[in-house]
Amino acid sequence: MADAVGEMYSSEAEGAILVWNLVPVRVPYGYDLAALLDDLVPLLEEIQQTDFAETGVFWGSDTFSAEWKIAREGDSLRIQARWHSTLGNYESLLAERGDVVVDAQVFAREWAKVLRRIVADIEAESVQLDDDIFLRTKALIRA
Repeated sequence: MADAVGEMYSSEAEGAILVWNLVPVRVPYGYDLAALLDDLVPLLEEIQQTDFAETGVFWGSDTFSAEWKIAREGDSLRIQARWHSTLGNYESLLAERGDVVVDAQVFAREWAKVLRRIVADIEAESVQLDDDIFLRTKALIRA
């Protein structure tokens, strides 16, 4: 799925915006999101489990590289990040802003919008994928 996403989107034309404590961080579909999918889908599956307590994820793209520790706090998620690189070099500003606390459902719903767009574009291009991440992504956005 990552290869298809990387091929479908220009690395400069399309991107999602991640807002971290009022700091906008551009995450291009064709490069960063393609690289993040293999970690994003399992993360979203995990945080939606009723017994979810905490997890960690490493985002390993050149222009979106960070380590996130995510812990449930009631209905919310607290995300502690160690930023390594971002487009625009916002790492120190993001670090200064500290942790993010976000409603778990809002977090999952916002990422699902991105995944819906990717799946719709893959299907519109008639790309035939039967890989595990694509099938799991489709299941996530239908849930």
